[in-house]
Amino acid sequence: MQVHFIVHEDFEAPGAYEAWANQRGHHISWSRVYAGEALPQQVNDIDLLIVMGGPQSPATTLEECAHFDSKAEQAVIAAAVKAGKAVMGICLGSQLIGEALSAPFAHSPEKEIGKFPITLTEDAQHDALFSQFPAVLEVGHWHNDMPGLTPDAKIIATSAGCPRQIVAYSDRVYGFQCHMELTPEVVELLIAHSQSDLSRAAEFRFVDTPEQLRAHDYSEMNQLLFTFLDKLVARYQTA
Repeated sequence: MQVHFIVHEDFEAPGAYEAWANQRGHHISWSRVYAGEALPQQVNDIDLLIVMGGPQSPATTLEECAHFDSKAEQAVIAAAVKAGKAVMGICLGSQLIGEALSAPFAHSPEKEIGKFPITLTEDAQHDALFSQFPAVLEVGHWHNDMPGLTPDAKIIATSAGCPRQIVAYSDRVYGFQCHMELTPEVVELLIAHSQSDLSRAAEFRFVDTPEQLRAHDYSEMNQLLFTFLDKLVARYQTA
Protein backbone atom coordinates (compact mmCIF):
# COMPACT_ATOMS: atom_id res chain seq x y z
CA MET A 1 0.00 0.00 0.00
CA GLN A 2 1.18 3.48 -0.89
CA VAL A 3 -0.07 5.95 1.73
CA HIS A 4 0.36 9.64 0.98
CA PHE A 5 -0.01 12.28 3.68
CA ILE A 6 -0.78 15.94 3.11
CA VAL A 7 0.31 17.73 6.29
CA HIS A 8 -0.41 21.43 6.81
CA GLU A 9 1.54 22.20 10.00
CA ASP A 10 4.22 20.42 11.99
CA PHE A 11 2.01 20.53 15.10
CA GLU A 12 -0.91 18.85 13.27
CA ALA A 13 1.08 15.63 13.02
CA PRO A 14 -0.41 12.36 11.69
CA GLY A 15 0.11 10.64 15.04
CA ALA A 16 -1.68 7.28 15.09
CA TYR A 17 -2.22 7.36 11.30
CA GLU A 18 1.54 7.33 10.76
CA ALA A 19 2.02 4.73 13.49
CA TRP A 20 -0.54 2.47 11.80
CA ALA A 21 1.09 2.82 8.38
CA ASN A 22 4.52 2.02 9.83
CA GLN A 23 3.25 -0.95 11.84
CA ARG A 24 1.53 -2.42 8.77
CA GLY A 25 4.60 -1.95 6.60
CA HIS A 26 2.91 0.42 4.16
CA HIS A 27 5.06 2.76 2.07
CA ILE A 28 4.64 6.40 3.11
CA SER A 29 5.11 9.52 1.03
CA TRP A 30 4.58 13.11 2.09
CA SER A 31 3.43 16.56 1.12
CA ARG A 32 4.48 18.60 4.15
CA VAL A 33 3.24 21.83 2.66
CA TYR A 34 4.40 23.90 5.66
CA ALA A 35 7.94 22.84 4.73
CA GLY A 36 7.53 23.62 1.05
CA GLU A 37 6.98 20.04 -0.14
CA ALA A 38 4.86 19.80 -3.28
CA LEU A 39 1.43 18.25 -3.61
CA PRO A 40 1.36 15.10 -5.75
CA GLN A 41 1.20 15.85 -9.45
CA GLN A 42 -0.84 12.73 -10.12
CA VAL A 43 -2.54 10.10 -7.95
CA ASN A 44 -1.91 6.92 -9.96
CA ASP A 45 0.66 5.58 -7.50
CA ILE A 46 -1.34 6.49 -4.37
CA ASP A 47 -3.61 3.90 -2.75
CA LEU A 48 -4.65 5.84 0.35
CA LEU A 49 -4.61 9.65 0.51
CA ILE A 50 -4.74 11.09 4.05
CA VAL A 51 -5.27 14.84 4.36
CA MET A 52 -4.53 16.16 7.83
CA GLY A 53 -5.92 19.07 9.83
CA GLY A 54 -4.67 22.58 10.43
CA PRO A 55 -5.67 26.00 11.74
CA GLN A 56 -6.70 27.05 8.23
CA SER A 57 -10.16 26.65 6.70
CA PRO A 58 -11.05 25.76 3.10
CA ALA A 59 -11.71 29.49 2.62
CA THR A 60 -8.18 30.49 3.67
CA THR A 61 -6.43 32.31 0.82
CA LEU A 62 -2.81 32.16 -0.28
CA GLU A 63 -2.48 35.76 0.90
CA GLU A 64 -3.51 34.64 4.37
CA CYS A 65 -1.34 31.51 4.38
CA ALA A 66 1.27 31.26 1.63
CA HIS A 67 1.90 27.52 2.06
CA PHE A 68 -1.74 26.44 1.95
CA ASP A 69 -3.38 26.23 -1.48
CA SER A 70 -6.95 25.14 -0.78
CA LYS A 71 -7.99 24.87 -4.43
CA ALA A 72 -4.92 22.85 -5.36
CA GLU A 73 -5.54 20.41 -2.52
CA GLN A 74 -9.18 20.09 -3.48
CA ALA A 75 -8.06 19.22 -7.02
CA VAL A 76 -5.79 16.44 -5.70
CA ILE A 77 -8.63 15.09 -3.55
CA ALA A 78 -11.09 15.21 -6.44
CA ALA A 79 -8.63 13.35 -8.67
CA ALA A 80 -8.10 10.66 -6.02
CA VAL A 81 -11.84 10.21 -5.53
CA LYS A 82 -12.44 10.02 -9.29
CA ALA A 83 -9.66 7.43 -9.62
CA GLY A 84 -11.29 5.23 -6.97
CA LYS A 85 -8.57 5.70 -4.37
CA ALA A 86 -9.20 5.44 -0.64
CA VAL A 87 -9.31 8.95 0.82
CA MET A 88 -9.30 10.07 4.45
CA GLY A 89 -9.65 13.64 5.67
CA ILE A 90 -9.12 14.73 9.25
CA CYS A 91 -10.57 18.01 10.56
CA LEU A 92 -9.54 20.54 7.87
CA GLY A 93 -8.93 17.55 5.61
CA SER A 94 -12.53 16.41 6.01
CA GLN A 95 -13.75 19.88 5.10
CA LEU A 96 -11.53 19.89 2.01
CA ILE A 97 -13.05 16.58 0.89
CA GLY A 98 -16.51 18.11 1.11
CA GLU A 99 -15.39 21.19 -0.80
CA ALA A 100 -13.73 19.01 -3.48
CA LEU A 101 -17.11 17.28 -3.93
CA SER A 102 -19.03 20.61 -4.09
CA ALA A 103 -20.23 20.48 -0.47
CA PRO A 104 -19.24 23.72 1.33
CA PHE A 105 -17.89 23.49 4.87
CA ALA A 106 -19.79 25.11 7.74
CA HIS A 107 -19.04 26.44 11.19
CA SER A 108 -19.63 23.93 13.94
CA PRO A 109 -22.20 24.88 16.59
CA GLU A 110 -19.53 24.53 19.30
CA LYS A 111 -15.76 24.81 19.58
CA GLU A 112 -14.41 21.43 20.69
CA ILE A 113 -10.92 20.88 22.07
CA GLY A 114 -10.28 17.82 24.18
CA LYS A 115 -11.71 14.34 24.51
CA PHE A 116 -15.49 14.04 24.38
CA PRO A 117 -17.99 11.36 23.29
CA ILE A 118 -19.34 10.85 19.81
CA THR A 119 -22.43 8.78 19.05
CA LEU A 120 -22.77 6.50 16.06
CA THR A 121 -25.85 6.90 13.87
CA GLU A 122 -28.06 4.28 12.26
CA ASP A 123 -26.05 4.66 9.04
CA ALA A 124 -22.97 3.46 10.93
CA GLN A 125 -24.72 0.16 11.56
CA HIS A 126 -24.81 -0.47 7.81
CA ASP A 127 -21.08 0.17 7.29
CA ALA A 128 -18.87 -2.78 8.19
CA LEU A 129 -15.90 -0.49 8.77
CA PHE A 130 -17.52 0.62 12.04
CA SER A 131 -18.75 -2.78 13.24
CA GLN A 132 -16.28 -2.85 16.13
CA PHE A 133 -17.00 0.71 17.25
CA PRO A 134 -19.17 1.01 20.36
CA ALA A 135 -22.38 3.02 20.05
CA VAL A 136 -20.74 5.82 22.06
CA LEU A 137 -17.01 6.39 22.30
CA GLU A 138 -14.73 9.15 23.52
CA VAL A 139 -12.42 10.61 20.89
CA GLY A 140 -10.18 13.63 20.42
CA HIS A 141 -11.39 16.99 19.13
CA TRP A 142 -9.66 20.20 18.04
CA HIS A 143 -11.91 22.25 15.78
CA ASN A 144 -14.33 25.11 15.08
CA ASP A 145 -15.73 23.99 11.69
CA MET A 146 -17.23 20.86 10.13
CA PRO A 147 -17.41 19.25 6.68
CA GLY A 148 -20.14 19.85 4.14
CA LEU A 149 -22.55 17.15 3.01
CA THR A 150 -23.04 15.93 -0.53
CA PRO A 151 -26.46 14.51 -1.52
CA ASP A 152 -25.10 10.97 -1.07
CA ALA A 153 -23.10 11.58 2.10
CA LYS A 154 -23.99 9.66 5.24
CA ILE A 155 -23.36 10.97 8.73
CA ILE A 156 -21.71 8.15 10.66
CA ALA A 157 -21.21 9.87 14.01
CA THR A 158 -22.32 13.03 15.82
CA SER A 159 -21.53 14.74 19.11
CA ALA A 160 -23.27 17.16 21.43
CA GLY A 161 -21.09 19.94 20.03
CA CYS A 162 -20.96 19.01 16.35
CA PRO A 163 -23.53 17.17 14.19
CA ARG A 164 -20.94 15.99 11.62
CA GLN A 165 -18.17 14.13 13.38
CA ILE A 166 -17.67 11.33 10.86
CA VAL A 167 -19.00 11.51 7.30
CA ALA A 168 -18.97 8.75 4.69
CA TYR A 169 -18.84 10.28 1.21
CA SER A 170 -18.62 6.85 -0.41
CA ASP A 171 -17.56 3.35 0.61
CA ARG A 172 -13.89 4.40 0.47
CA VAL A 173 -13.95 8.18 1.13
CA TYR A 174 -14.36 9.36 4.73
CA GLY A 175 -14.14 12.63 6.60
CA PHE A 176 -13.28 12.54 10.31
CA GLN A 177 -13.89 15.91 11.93
CA CYS A 178 -12.74 14.28 15.15
CA HIS A 179 -9.11 13.46 15.91
CA MET A 180 -8.75 9.75 16.65
CA GLU A 181 -5.05 10.05 15.79
CA LEU A 182 -4.12 12.07 18.88
CA THR A 183 -1.28 10.71 21.00
CA PRO A 184 0.35 12.29 24.06
CA GLU A 185 3.15 13.57 21.81
CA VAL A 186 0.76 15.18 19.30
CA VAL A 187 -1.30 16.67 22.13
CA GLU A 188 1.81 18.41 23.49
CA LEU A 189 2.46 19.94 20.07
CA LEU A 190 -1.12 21.19 19.84
CA ILE A 191 -1.11 22.57 23.37
CA ALA A 192 1.99 24.61 22.56
CA HIS A 193 0.19 26.19 19.58
CA SER A 194 -3.24 26.67 21.18
CA GLN A 195 -2.52 28.81 24.23
CA SER A 196 -5.11 31.48 23.40
CA ASP A 197 -7.94 28.95 23.07
CA LEU A 198 -6.91 26.87 26.06
CA SER A 199 -6.54 29.90 28.32
CA ARG A 200 -10.29 30.51 27.77
CA ALA A 201 -11.36 26.89 28.39
CA ALA A 202 -13.84 27.90 31.09
CA GLU A 203 -15.83 29.94 28.54
CA PHE A 204 -16.70 26.88 26.42
CA ARG A 205 -18.69 23.71 27.09
CA PHE A 206 -16.31 21.45 25.19
CA VAL A 207 -12.79 22.79 25.72
CA ASP A 208 -10.40 20.98 28.06
CA THR A 209 -7.58 22.58 29.98
CA PRO A 210 -3.98 21.55 29.22
CA GLU A 211 -4.01 19.50 32.41
CA GLN A 212 -7.12 17.61 31.29
CA LEU A 213 -5.68 17.07 27.82
CA ARG A 214 -2.53 15.54 29.30
CA ALA A 215 -4.51 13.26 31.63
CA HIS A 216 -6.56 11.55 28.91
CA ASP A 217 -5.82 8.05 27.65
CA TYR A 218 -5.82 8.07 23.83
CA SER A 219 -4.80 4.45 23.26
CA GLU A 220 -8.30 2.93 22.96
CA MET A 221 -9.42 5.31 20.22
CA ASN A 222 -6.08 4.78 18.44
CA GLN A 223 -6.72 1.02 18.34
CA LEU A 224 -10.25 1.54 17.00
CA LEU A 225 -8.77 3.78 14.32
CA PHE A 226 -6.29 1.03 13.39
CA THR A 227 -9.21 -1.40 12.99
CA PHE A 228 -11.09 1.05 10.79
CA LEU A 229 -8.04 1.66 8.60
CA ASP A 230 -7.35 -2.07 8.24
CA LYS A 231 -10.92 -2.58 7.04
CA LEU A 232 -10.72 0.39 4.68
CA VAL A 233 -7.56 -1.04 3.11
CA ALA A 234 -9.15 -4.47 2.78
CA ARG A 235 -12.21 -2.95 1.11
CA TYR A 236 -10.01 -0.98 -1.28
CA GLN A 237 -7.86 -3.97 -2.18
CA THR A 238 -10.82 -6.26 -2.88
CA ALA A 239 -12.79 -3.71 -4.91
